[in-house]
Amino acid sequence: MQARSSSNSRSSYNDLYRPLKLLGLQPRSCVTRSSSPPTPSSPSAQKFSSREFNERRASWKSLCELIPEELNVLASDLSVPLHKHLDLSSEVFKRHHKPRSPLIRSQTEPCYFSTATTKPIHIPSSKTMATLSPNTNTLNARVRGSSHIDFKTATTGVAAKSMRNELSHLVSTVDDQAKQAFDTEMQSFFYLFTRYLSERAKSVDLDWDRIKSPADDQIVAYDSLPQPHDHSNLNKLAVLKVNGGLGTSMGMTGAKSALEVKDDMTFLDLTVRQIEHLNTSNRVDVPLILMTSFNTHEDTLRIIKKYANQQLRITTFNQSRYPRIFKESLLPCPKRADDDKKHWYPPGHGDLYNALLHSGLLDQLIDAGKEYLFVSNSDNLGAVVDEKILQHMIDSQAEFLMEVTDKTKADIKGGTLIDYEGSVRLLEIAQVPSEHVEDFKSVRKFKIFNTNNLWINLPALKRIMETEGMELEIIINPKTNEDGQSVVQLETAAGAAIKHFKNGHGINVPRSRFLPVKSCSDLLLIKSDIYSLQHGQLVLNESRMFETTPVIKLGDHFKKIQQFQKRFKKIPKIIELDHLTVTGDVYFGRNVTLRGTVIVVANEGQRIDIPDGCILENRLLSGNLNMIEL
Repeated sequence: MQARSSSNSRSSYNDLYRPLKLLGLQPRSCVTRSSSPPTPSSPSAQKFSSREFNERRASWKSLCELIPEELNVLASDLSVPLHKHLDLSSEVFKRHHKPRSPLIRSQTEPCYFSTATTKPIHIPSSKTMATLSPNTNTLNARVRGSSHIDFKTATTGVAAKSMRNELSHLVSTVDDQAKQAFDTEMQSFFYLFTRYLSERAKSVDLDWDRIKSPADDQIVAYDSLPQPHDHSNLNKLAVLKVNGGLGTSMGMTGAKSALEVKDDMTFLDLTVRQIEHLNTSNRVDVPLILMTSFNTHEDTLRIIKKYANQQLRITTFNQSRYPRIFKESLLPCPKRADDDKKHWYPPGHGDLYNALLHSGLLDQLIDAGKEYLFVSNSDNLGAVVDEKILQHMIDSQAEFLMEVTDKTKADIKGGTLIDYEGSVRLLEIAQVPSEHVEDFKSVRKFKIFNTNNLWINLPALKRIMETEGMELEIIINPKTNEDGQSVVQLETAAGAAIKHFKNGHGINVPRSRFLPVKSCSDLLLIKSDIYSLQHGQLVLNESRMFETTPVIKLGDHFKKIQQFQKRFKKIPKIIELDHLTVTGDVYFGRNVTLRGTVIVVANEGQRIDIPDGCILENRLLSGNLNMIEL
């Protein structure tokens, strides 16, 4: 396993220039002005460390601030005054953000963008350009054969400039009380957007030939982990559930974690019961943290009130809210900060690290003596605290652990760990070139996939956020809005952070630690007699002859939760079931038993009713059938 070496002062300055170089620009260090902040290459900058340099940067102005020429041009176009003094140099911004990619301004007077701030330092010129027409002198000076690269670079710069102006306008629509927090959020989005532009312009892809299956020391078998010997280590642990999903694929409109999944208990009910039992049985204090989104925050606050008398502390915080982007214009969909929710999106669970830092929760946890954070999705009912994994993390001094499990045909699209030039990385299907998608889905080369159960060393996370920052691979998620327009969401995956941590590696865990409810087919399995509950944890029924669970495939008539509940008067008994496929207009009565392989197909315009008390074993039912007996 490769430990990520800490960068020296010189390499950290090179990192500052990297976004600039990606956009096709070269920094100019010859410009000096007493009123301007020093650049990393200037003599004054080289006299202090990277940490000191970042601290001095805190006094400089907001990323979203318009430059003077833009203020003059746009002041007449905007219906509200522009916010001229956006204060984004807060403590959280100073610690988190790497320098933003500079913007190209080939059609204004020459200017230099420091890689440590986006405030331009203008160089007086004899001729100030007053129009948007191309500079013919600049065009004539191009090197032959570079016009395509120049075009990409120029369009990238224009898109970044336009986006920054739109974000500045969005910030100006916020009340002063909330302006700083929203401004910081828009800075984070703008940094992600400029990275997207840079990578798109340069067409930077993974070299498929360099991708290898993980080495033996990059994936540790769960069975080889030591038994825990000190329960007090649990006092160093906090549990975080990603709780921002709505469950729209199942026809839900509220927080998915409020869905009843077993014995009239919701996802949140089961999580609270698990951690409360952990605390009381071991006499420890493990807090529960819920990361919500703007879609689920209000619902979650209302739901957790009923846990006021439980033996655990619950904390909620909101992840970021980013604007959707029109695919054609690359401009944000919302026109005001309070525009409808449909114009915004939560940027994936990779926003976890950013949100922890900005909310102040990261520092609060460390101050409370918490050293480790167990992260999982709220709908994964197999993701419970495991002391063996915690003990391994302490013993191995790993700063990041990712739980992976063996891939099946149902998991071929799941992200996987790879070895990339000796470093462990997370590879998502969205990053795979189209010609290699089938290779990615192959179980032969990529035998495991990411469960998104993550174990994170909190002091290490703080160190990374304060120094190098968290630069995660961008996942481009295309969508279509209600008006039929193509929009884009820029997202990141939490597991991609593994490359930033020392000694980060995977743990190949049993399938029982990955029990997500993504569809009504999953819900039927969880609700059935295959599982029972012990202290909020799912336990496989001892009467089940096989360790594997049955394969269940319900058709579109069962896709939405309302239809699912309507079509089952009572959940069938499936303790001896191997495979179930149901398509069409089918209804199940009470006390139905399914065994072996059962396939029920109602063709279009037909209906099948399976009566109360019916037993189906290795049967195929099709046609228009009101079944009375078999």
